[in-house]
Amino acid sequence: MKEGEDQAKKTVRVFAAASFLNDLGSDIIYPVWPLFVTEILGANMAVLGFLDGLGEALVSLSQAASGYVSDRIKRRKIFIWTGYLCGSLSRAGYALSGLWPQLIPFRILDRAGKIRSAPRDALIADISTDGNRGRHFGLLRAMDNFGAVTGILISIVLFNVLGYRLLFALAAIPSVIGVTLILKNIKEAKSPGVRAFKGLSFKDIDRNLALYIVLNGVFALGAFTYSFLLINAKSAGFKAGFIPVLYLVFSASAAVLSYPFGRLSDRIGRKPVMFIAYGAWAAVCAGVIVSRTLPAVASLFVLFGVHKAALEPVQKTIVAELAPQPFRASVLGGFQMVIGLAAFPASLLAGFLWDKAGRQVPFYVSLGLTAIAAFLLLFVKEKGKPAA
Repeated sequence: MKEGEDQAKKTVRVFAAASFLNDLGSDIIYPVWPLFVTEILGANMAVLGFLDGLGEALVSLSQAASGYVSDRIKRRKIFIWTGYLCGSLSRAGYALSGLWPQLIPFRILDRAGKIRSAPRDALIADISTDGNRGRHFGLLRAMDNFGAVTGILISIVLFNVLGYRLLFALAAIPSVIGVTLILKNIKEAKSPGVRAFKGLSFKDIDRNLALYIVLNGVFALGAFTYSFLLINAKSAGFKAGFIPVLYLVFSASAAVLSYPFGRLSDRIGRKPVMFIAYGAWAAVCAGVIVSRTLPAVASLFVLFGVHKAALEPVQKTIVAELAPQPFRASVLGGFQMVIGLAAFPASLLAGFLWDKAGRQVPFYVSLGLTAIAAFLLLFVKEKGKPAA
């Protein structure tokens, strides 16, 4: 028993380190990504929304496939290290792109790196207990976000020295280190043979989990890319050089709060923390609509960090707990597929509405969808808990 607990702790620590390194690389790029696309490559907001949503939509299919295949062959590790490697290669591709259409294959490759998510989350769920599962997912998100903070600081310090392309090339390195850590330190035990999952279908899961997947899809339709918040800040009067600082504020807030929110969900339940996440996002949307001063706009990035810190550890934890154990990766992959497919029209529509109807309109739409999702969440029954 002690040996198994030690191995579980080691596995969580290695994944936490790999998550830190991957997000360090990603977030060297992310603070300046919307400026690179719109100002350097000359794309408009609709194109930015298209690029940000396209990768999420296409990779959602690969996540469902990776979850299914992972359950079928009883292997998780190969999907995890391959996913991190995809992220590294995509950043090198960004550095070489001279026109925005050239970003498309690398954007897809970048998000295709998410094939790691369902197998990794299933592995973490399998080695966790009901008493520490939220904590483990919270730790992963915390390390993601601390990696983001570090990456943003590097971006701020080196951007004026290296420029976009050398900065993007530098961002490819950390994920390669993460791949090495996983290959050397994760020992995957062969699982006993069980019936393979036949593909995600509402016939294969109960109504409770189906409702949870649907409401998260509804919310995702309004949860467009963070790029819109950064461009909104620039439109409100922030200089381009200060935009990475705002992204840093968001990431630091999410980093500090992810683990506490994960632990809180272990103590009081997952749904109350989900309601906090929805409330924080609603406050962000309302803030964009009514904010008139730069300090008010800056404070929205703290709220956005609260939203992400509360949402991301708990959102997947609920899925992992409601899914049948042998098919967790399949269900997690299918869940991410729904979220990803919703992300494409969400960002594309938000970009179109921004260009044609004004920058506040996408946030009004998101407020309405968030309210619907929160209402439906009332009827979801947590594992071992009654519905509200």
